[in-house]
Amino acid sequence: MHEGPFDRRIEELVDSIPESLDLRRFYPHPEDRPLEGKPLPERPLHLRLYACEWAATVILLVCGICSNVAIGSPLSPVARALSAHPAFISASEGFLFGFSSTLAAFSPFGRVSGAHVSPSVSVAFMLGKRFAPLDTFCYVMVQLFGAVCGTGLVALSGWIWPSWGAWCRADFFAATFPDKLAPAWWAAVGEAATTAILIGLLLYTGAKPALRRFTPWLAGPLFFLLNPFEAWLSGDSTNLARSFGPAIFAHTWQDFWVYVIGPFCGVAIMLALIKAEVFGVVHLHEARRAYFGHDGRAPYLFRWGRRKAL
Repeated sequence: MHEGPFDRRIEELVDSIPESLDLRRFYPHPEDRPLEGKPLPERPLHLRLYACEWAATVILLVCGICSNVAIGSPLSPVARALSAHPAFISASEGFLFGFSSTLAAFSPFGRVSGAHVSPSVSVAFMLGKRFAPLDTFCYVMVQLFGAVCGTGLVALSGWIWPSWGAWCRADFFAATFPDKLAPAWWAAVGEAATTAILIGLLLYTGAKPALRRFTPWLAGPLFFLLNPFEAWLSGDSTNLARSFGPAIFAHTWQDFWVYVIGPFCGVAIMLALIKAEVFGVVHLHEARRAYFGHDGRAPYLFRWGRRKAL
């Protein structure tokens, strides 16, 4: 995961821009690149990134929970109409929750933070030398907090509209929990496997310039395919924050360790395979799921400093 020719070429192109046209002059710390794993020693914290990552995670949880409740709640007419096709319901729930991460990535907040919206993704970037441990820790904290806030907004909407609230409670706010008929360690293995697949695809496509445009779109189709096989066992979370927020409001804590141990084991396994070059050379460019030309910096919410930093 060393610096490759693609990165050097990008640097050469950027350095060749005339000073009068160089947009970096609007950025007060051009050498501070936390999303390339190169933060300045005097700038260990990046509050703008953390605030935007929190907001992107809120978007993920609000959109994901609402869509899953709408089609999966026992009180939903959609769920009743499709009751003979549980696999399709499960696949659709996976697609919609995954597509919610795409919406988060393309939101103004995800464009700034990189829209990890999952501790699994942040830890993967850290192990890939593209994210500092301190930034990773802060991202995980704001992701957990964002998940609680996002689920809380859904719960608040249920208090305002009682019928919708009944739908949400009947579906446990789209919470994930291991199947009671199978050993919990099966669910942990399932979480490790699905997380490894997700992280492997994100890192591989993100590392290839020709495939990079597809990276933020992967989660929806992937979970559409994986959910019918894995959702019954563990809920197919792959994301500690995604499971943590709903668990707070649904009180579904039994065997919750599955969502702590399973996904991180999957990340570690996949990063070990990547470092062993099992899939060829996978060189990470930035700690982002979608790329908007920020070159590893912590950009402003409205690009190139038109607004003051958070």
